[in-house]
Amino acid sequence: MNQRRKFSPAFKAQVVLEVVAGVKSPAQAGRDYQIKDSLLSQWKQEFLAHAPRVFEPGKAHDPCAVRIAALERLVGRLTLELEMAKKAALLWSSARTRNGSW
Repeated sequence: MNQRRKFSPAFKAQVVLEVVAGVKSPAQAGRDYQIKDSLLSQWKQEFLAHAPRVFEPGKAHDPCAVRIAALERLVGRLTLELEMAKKAALLWSSARTRNGSW
């Protein structure tokens, strides 16, 4: 029994972009990648149907990207706080030595 092949989204996008851009004809792409014309046509229809979503403002498409962005902001804030704390500690220690407290 033949198992179905699974194609990654990146591969599908690459093949469809080659067809849409005119780099390859649908028949040529089908031969090169051993994909049926009907499957390629389905990928192309799906690609074109979802293309406008790329330009929708204010919507996060990838929850991982949203999480990464939040963590990057947190790292930036904590780095800034650490630098400020180091400078404050340095100023505090130098002020104490100048006042003769040590």
